[in-house]
Amino acid sequence: MLSSARVQERLARRTLALVLAGGRGSRLKQLTDRRAKPAVFFGGKFRIIDFALSNCLNSNIRRIAVLTQYKAHSLLRHLQMGWSFLRPEMNEFLDLLPAQQRLDEATWYRGTADAVYQNFDILRAARPEFFVVLAGDHIYRMDYSNMLADMQARGADCIVACVEVPLAQASDFGVMAVDESMKIVDFLEKPPAPPSIPGKPDRALASMGIYAFSADFLYSELQRDHEDPKSSHDFGKDVIPNLVSRGLAAAHRFEDSCVKTTPDAEAYWRDVGTIDAYWAANLDLVRPTPSLDIYDPNWPIWTYQQQLPPAKFVFDDPDRRGVAVDSMVSGGCIISGAQLRRSLLFSSVRVNSYAQTCDAVVLPEVQIGRSARLNKVVIDRGVRIPENLVVGEDAELDAKRFYRSDGGVVLISAEMLAAL
Repeated sequence: MLSSARVQERLARRTLALVLAGGRGSRLKQLTDRRAKPAVFFGGKFRIIDFALSNCLNSNIRRIAVLTQYKAHSLLRHLQMGWSFLRPEMNEFLDLLPAQQRLDEATWYRGTADAVYQNFDILRAARPEFFVVLAGDHIYRMDYSNMLADMQARGADCIVACVEVPLAQASDFGVMAVDESMKIVDFLEKPPAPPSIPGKPDRALASMGIYAFSADFLYSELQRDHEDPKSSHDFGKDVIPNLVSRGLAAAHRFEDSCVKTTPDAEAYWRDVGTIDAYWAANLDLVRPTPSLDIYDPNWPIWTYQQQLPPAKFVFDDPDRRGVAVDSMVSGGCIISGAQLRRSLLFSSVRVNSYAQTCDAVVLPEVQIGRSARLNKVVIDRGVRIPENLVVGEDAELDAKRFYRSDGGVVLISAEMLAAL
């Protein structure tokens, strides 16, 4: 008799992962002016999409299709450079499926479900028995084979991954109402009075935008959705609510598939779709014990990165000392007589003498001029911060010059500096 681990591996090998990576992510403001949300930098060396893709590989799902649409060039380039190691002769691949007007010359992807429907001919050719449908813009570690095993054990054709959230915060999510057997009995989008989990009156189940289907079932349901003139052809808005109304969807607890370093660790999942959430999730990594463990060798996060020299810290004068405290500094960085506190620097950043950063997320190839003081900021790629610039000490002035979020995080882009 096969072990449960072996059964899960076989399920994963018969599965094709569909990573939906076409969204703009407009709430990230200027960070997505030139790139799709899944291509936004995260964690010092990664892109957001690397987490979903790494989860696939670590779950033994090695057939992956990435569906793109909005400003996909940087995303496609990243995938081609960093994810081209899968071997087709071993029935492994990462296919890139940009919107190609496959149905007619006027129809781009009209929604997430339509994006999958338009590629049916390509997907059928791979002859998967199961599909896992994933958003390409969330940060988490999850073993998808656990969810597939749960679906098979239930004899279900559709299962929805759900994360527990405090009932008081559940109105910000799509909430699943379930019965004692975890069958979904109702789906409510951002309800003012969300239903609680049976036996947990202070918790609710929020949809993670992660679904598993048996292949033939998904084909038939997307055909039905395609023929529905009232549908917006979206998984979260149309397909899943329709299945719930017919009693055909079950819920899977993220807690049962979340990859943790220790049993008492948080079941970590973040939608980094706003500047505040993006800033907070990045800076969580500089804490002594972050909620997301990216150092776990048993669940590595793969990416593409340049071959760069190690970070360098120079000068040790009393008023000009290269120092970083509670910070992460990536390859190619030079901290030249500057002070960093609670800061995360991506590759090839230079911070010049007498400059200070605190609670800063600094994307690649930024240069920070002498004597600048930057607090609670996100700095876009390639920005040149002028000497003596002060940000984070005068909220009214910051809001006039840059984008300042509701949480007080200041986003700085090259275009904003050019307008000063």
